[in-house]
Amino acid sequence: MLLHEAHTRRYGAEVCNPCHTPSTPPLRRSPRLPRAAAAAMAPKKDKAPPPSSKPAKSGGGKQKKKKWSKGKQKEKVNNAVLFDQATYDKLLSEVPKYKQITPSVLSERLRINGSLARRAIKDLMARGLIRMVTVHSSQQIYTRATNT
Repeated sequence: MLLHEAHTRRYGAEVCNPCHTPSTPPLRRSPRLPRAAAAAMAPKKDKAPPPSSKPAKSGGGKQKKKKWSKGKQKEKVNNAVLFDQATYDKLLSEVPKYKQITPSVLSERLRINGSLARRAIKDLMARGLIRMVTVHSSQQIYTRATNT
């Protein structure tokens, strides 16, 4: 009954009866102006708000939606799949002097792919130019051969 009393106070008894259906037809909005009259009226000019001494609010309100970045993409490297003469000479002269020799180090410095680097390490091992430090299933570490 409280809801009905609130309606009666707000809208009057003639609009809201006990079953909450209006006894009078619903109110209509004022009719629109004919198109000719609407076209004759000048468009409203947008007025810029006067500048205020208060600083602009930084929070709240509508802001631009943040776009997801594509992420940084690593540049594609073209590593060689076969040795050319210059790379093979560099392998035999410089690599035995490296302190740490792994397939990834050879791939990075000589620009060869990983499988070629592993084969090169086996070749240097067979020649006795490098020695094994440790071998794991995923990473092999070698170093230069010293007279010990």
